[in-house]
Amino acid sequence: MKVAVIDIKGKDTGRKIELSDDVFAVEPNNHAVYLDVKQYLANQRQGTHKAKEKAEITGSTRKLKKQKGTGTARAGSIKSGVFKGGGRFFGPRPRNYGFKLNKNVKRLARKSAFSIKANEDAIVVLEDFNFDAPKTKDFRSVLKALELDGKKSLFVLGAQNNNVYLSARNLEGSEVVTNSELSTYKIMNANKVVLVESALEGIVSNLSN
Repeated sequence: MKVAVIDIKGKDTGRKIELSDDVFAVEPNNHAVYLDVKQYLANQRQGTHKAKEKAEITGSTRKLKKQKGTGTARAGSIKSGVFKGGGRFFGPRPRNYGFKLNKNVKRLARKSAFSIKANEDAIVVLEDFNFDAPKTKDFRSVLKALELDGKKSLFVLGAQNNNVYLSARNLEGSEVVTNSELSTYKIMNANKVVLVESALEGIVSNLSN
């Protein structure tokens, strides 16, 4: 499929670029997208939750009352979870929520995400650009020219560019990544995916291996 290349002022440059059908026109696999997004979100969880159980509570080990004749249930420890200040039954423990996902599934998920965005006409190819210095105002003017102000947007660069990255860092809803930092979640979460020309070769190379 061919897409027009536009500049940072939102104007057509008169050039068109061919997007690889192997990446941008595959049959989307929704389950692969689901698994890759699920893994991404699972990896964001710290898993540091912790509650003390009976063995970890500080307290007397003296038996509270005699075993029989009280008319109530037996009780052998003040640290039991049935008493105030006692340990929690089966409380949460630190854990890692991550899980393994095969490379081929992740690759298919990203291809599917790009194809879904292409079907929704939500992919923009932008001419290579740079800023003389990090300025949020300059990046905001690019968003306005592309009619993305106030929308979720993902800018994909071919290589690290600190001036562009720092200019976008304070803007809510806009994110700048390189082609090696792409994830299915970020692609699907954006209203528009803006691909800088120099990023296309790396994207196709990464997803074709």
